[in-house]
Amino acid sequence: MVNLKLQGRTRAQESTHAIERMYITMRHLFNRGFYKPMGVSGETLREALLTLRPEIYGSIAEDKVELDGLLYVVDRLPIGIEECTYINLTSDEGYGNSHFQPIVPPKRRRNCYRIDEEQMNIEITRGRSEIYDILTHLTFLFVESHKIMRRVLIDEEGSVTRDWEKLEKAVLQDAELSREEREVVLTHTANILGRTFNEVCTLYPKFASTGQPERFLNIIYNLGKLAIAETVQNEKRIITFSPVLRERLGHHIHGEIWADNIKQFLLKENLLHRPVHIISANMHSVMNTLYSPVALKAELKKKKVLEVYEALRDSGNGSLRNKVMKAALDNGMNFIEDKSGTNIDVQVFDTAKLKNGYNGKKSGLKEDEKPVIVVMDYAFGEQAYETMDELLKPYNFEGNEIKMNVSSISIMGKAGILDGGKGDIMVPTAHVFEGTADNYPFRNQLKKQDIEGHGIKIVDGAMIPVYS
Repeated sequence: MVNLKLQGRTRAQESTHAIERMYITMRHLFNRGFYKPMGVSGETLREALLTLRPEIYGSIAEDKVELDGLLYVVDRLPIGIEECTYINLTSDEGYGNSHFQPIVPPKRRRNCYRIDEEQMNIEITRGRSEIYDILTHLTFLFVESHKIMRRVLIDEEGSVTRDWEKLEKAVLQDAELSREEREVVLTHTANILGRTFNEVCTLYPKFASTGQPERFLNIIYNLGKLAIAETVQNEKRIITFSPVLRERLGHHIHGEIWADNIKQFLLKENLLHRPVHIISANMHSVMNTLYSPVALKAELKKKKVLEVYEALRDSGNGSLRNKVMKAALDNGMNFIEDKSGTNIDVQVFDTAKLKNGYNGKKSGLKEDEKPVIVVMDYAFGEQAYETMDELLKPYNFEGNEIKMNVSSISIMGKAGILDGGKGDIMVPTAHVFEGTADNYPFRNQLKKQDIEGHGIKIVDGAMIPVYS
């Protein structure tokens, strides 16, 4: 008889299982139409997130409140969401034509609408990945709110600590806080959060927004307030999914409109028959590469190429950026602003209009052979498959099926790689399938040696795509 030695699961196995449970739970809750994040229906999601413990959520599994993770999350959710008991995820259902003013989070381009004091609507146009992203962030937010509640609630009747009373008084007063008052209330807030005074003072200004300098205090207070109401009065926060969203999800509605807009432009400009190179990147990398030699000749004589690119990264160098932008618009770049709801802007570069070729070197190609570069801003998770799937389909025009002459697809992204560190250039050589089956695997023609020799560490290896 074989003696089997029972071994505990590794961290990787636990994480994989937690991700699977999160996906299954989120799909079930979505099909159900609503759930209470801090109730029984949200328990599996909370447990899975606490098991997974993503790095962006820092000390989510500890008793102290996670401040860096909180900053990350509030930058990606609409301002005021911490005040809302009801959060409704909707499709694009016409709120843009109403009196409701769109609220766009600083780090995520998505339209949100404050319906009343209790309800926030969040518009979903990027598919399931966007729903997973939002639900994960909201779960983190609610877990942290209950940490605050447990630190300030004394008994079941709703009695609270002196620290909480001092915070509440400061948040509710109309007068602006003086420096002395602010430091006093930050001392009480530090006790509530289980953090040092120095940690709280360091993070405090990072939460501030125009017209709301005390936003950090407001967020902490409102998170704790709703968590106390959930515990004492059983007023549970609720997340709902609109019937239209549930009906439309997965139908590629926004991706199809987005792709058709690009093909219409290429057809209008007589570019569809030319070799098309598709690049997924930000809206400045390709433009800077092509037009810096045209616009910044004087600067390139004084500095190295990489130093000029670093200068262009700095938002303070507006004059440099404007020079490159003007040169681009005068020499073949066209900008297609997104109006489809995908939130993916597009640039189209007609290299035939580069008068002196790239960097003063002419290609020798005929006009019809000169490449057209289509740069699409970063897609979001599952949306990457939807948009690429629609873009690569033939274009139907007046009963005729026109196929694009796609010569290459290049991806510049931030997905994880199993070698290298932050700031390195990473060249994936293998694709690790995770998440959904919506993947386009292809052999990478870019090699490590193609981009060596510029003083930047280049690594290659297996790549893990962003979960979708």
